[in-house]
Amino acid sequence: MWWSIWWIWVVAGFLIGVLEVVVPGYIFLGFAIGAVMTGIFLGLDILSGGPAFLFLTFALCSLVAWVALRRTMGVRRGQVKVWDRDINDN
Repeated sequence: MWWSIWWIWVVAGFLIGVLEVVVPGYIFLGFAIGAVMTGIFLGLDILSGGPAFLFLTFALCSLVAWVALRRTMGVRRGQVKVWDRDINDN
């Protein structure tokens, strides 16, 4: 069926990546990476199985990607900018 075709996963990943550009905030980027990774695994014949196994792989890849993105681009301490002077002050 459609869930076992590798290029569908890759295209879905890129479409989710486009959705991330439209709605920024690193919400959909983990899902996009998970879909592309699942497609790559299917294309390289690393994975084979039913839809439940493929969706589990997608979920795990998305979770790992989200954690990695959160560690590299997540909220950092002191991220809030406090303005102590005006741009018009000399």
